[in-house]
Amino acid sequence: MSVGNGLVQRLWSYCHVLRDDGLSYLDYLEQLTYLLFLKMAEEQTKPPFDAVPFIPEGLDWASLLARDGDELEVHYRHVLTELGRRPGMLGVIFRKAQNRIQDPAKLRRLIVDLIDRENWLTLDADVKGDAYEGLLEKNAEDVKSGAGQYFTPRPLIRAIVEVMRPEPGTAICDPACGTGGFLLAAHEWISRNY
Repeated sequence: MSVGNGLVQRLWSYCHVLRDDGLSYLDYLEQLTYLLFLKMAEEQTKPPFDAVPFIPEGLDWASLLARDGDELEVHYRHVLTELGRRPGMLGVIFRKAQNRIQDPAKLRRLIVDLIDRENWLTLDADVKGDAYEGLLEKNAEDVKSGAGQYFTPRPLIRAIVEVMRPEPGTAICDPACGTGGFLLAAHEWISRNY
């Protein structure tokens, strides 16, 4: 099993644990997005990136790792609220963010055992993309929250692109873009064939 497949499987397994607590796929994806944002912001401050931290100390990834139990859950809510009050893009990203994971032990497991174990910035974009698309696909299939969304499977996307045979300089439009699967497949086709 590849690193990507193993990661996707771990994400799915944990999603099912949280589903048992009533968390929808969309809620899980939302919480995962907030936590991954904080983790990757922390990774950017380390070599080889060495970026200046833009998440305030005390609201950062390290502040979540340092807590456990009810203190972690309370602090995570505080982090989301405070980051939502920040000016600029940071405030926009976290505006009205809420913690949907009420069990502190499950929140801790998500942070420590699932997210913190990976170096997300060095993972191949396909691995992260596959995981994200998989979660979106499950969300679309979810009767409660799918709202008529449709997810086009990758093999079908590849088949359509191969039939269309896009060429360099051709305008390509995907009006129902979603995750950009058709655009990425067209780009890969052109890169491989021209």
